[in-house]
Amino acid sequence: MLMGNICTRNCGFCGIKSGKPEILDGNEPYRIANAVKEMGLKYVVITSVTRDDLPDGGVSHFAKTVSEINRLNLELRIECLIPDFKGNVNNLEILLAEELDVLNHNIETVKKNFSKVRKYADYKTSLNILKSAKSLKPDIYTKSGFMLGLGEGRKEIVELLSDLKEVDCDIVTIGQYLRPSESNLPVKKYYRPEEFESIKELAESFNFKAVASGIFVRSSYGAGIILDGILNKNK
Repeated sequence: MLMGNICTRNCGFCGIKSGKPEILDGNEPYRIANAVKEMGLKYVVITSVTRDDLPDGGVSHFAKTVSEINRLNLELRIECLIPDFKGNVNNLEILLAEELDVLNHNIETVKKNFSKVRKYADYKTSLNILKSAKSLKPDIYTKSGFMLGLGEGRKEIVELLSDLKEVDCDIVTIGQYLRPSESNLPVKKYYRPEEFESIKELAESFNFKAVASGIFVRSSYGAGIILDGILNKNK
């Protein structure tokens, strides 16, 4: 996770501390690249807190990190799990100018829940991030994830899946919302394993390239395996 551990937003579902972030560490991209090399990683997921305090939302820092990893000529794949950069497509373009394999932006929840779950974000903005990524870089794989257990109904899940398909999202991850603390939103429902399987079948009916659905599924769940599965199908 880049750019510290303090977020400028305070989303209802998230356990990351909110407040005034520390000054950006310009050496972090180099350290991340060296750590990736030393660990011998074959698949890297780079993410960050949201940095609305920075003029570009921190996208240049993302891009520099990807560039430094690629500069080492390692045999690996890179996924970037990004914030919404306030919907600024020019910022997105800066990141997509670098060589990465997957662009991930989590929608997190159904449309009706946005005002309480992601009160500083916007449903259409998040969808447009995914749509714009495909428009700017058609060969990149786009990915998004959302949580269940926040009071959504099946009709709203269908609507969300339809919206993700509409913006040509390739990979969808679906997991159970687990409350990080008493100050976060309460869990409205704990879904059973068979319900997750049913929702996976529903999502697969939209013909995404890959779907992961389960209680403990998160954004980076089996990320490398999922992409390998897609690439092997395309051979």
